Amino acid sequence: MPNKQKQDPKTSAQELLEKCNIHSFPVPIEKIAKFLGAQIRFSPLDKELSGMVYIKDGMPIIGVNALHHPNRQRFTIAHEIAHIVLHKEKLSEEVHVDKQFPILMRDHLASTGTDQTEMEANDFAANLLVPRETLEKALKDMTTDIDDDKPLDDLAKKFRVSRQMLEYRIRNLPQETKKPKN
Repeated sequence: MPNKQKQDPKTSAQELLEKCNIHSFPVPIEKIAKFLGAQIRFSPLDKELSGMVYIKDGMPIIGVNALHHPNRQRFTIAHEIAHIVLHKEKLSEEVHVDKQFPILMRDHLASTGTDQTEMEANDFAANLLVPRETLEKALKDMTTDIDDDKPLDDLAKKFRVSRQMLEYRIRNLPQETKKPKN
């Protein structure tokens, strides 16, 4: 059996953006799903259920809670795309159902999470919707103090993500750009 190398979520997200020739924001997440051959289906689901992904007749199907905010739906689609890209072998075995993603709520939860698959999918989704280079450029172009609420709210609207998710990405930028010590 071939030894499959584990994919880095950040690198995989960046590679997918490049394959889809996406260099601006907001990232057209539904276009990416279509590029991967996935169908997106919106349905009212249990309040705690954000989405799911499964393979039917060789086609990935992404189910999204139609009752959630559009920004939440975008994150859910990106999260399920992560499962298609990073964990496809698991999808053939079962329907992958995702509840709310608390990992993006606080750094503490991200560091103590126990489900590696979900943590990878969240990391991929965050990097897909708010790519590091695009975020760094947007922050550099800001003309007001980042500590003010309005500029962050405006930037979150431009990326079509929640402010909470944008803050998560900003807090984690220094970790992404650290170079390993020799």
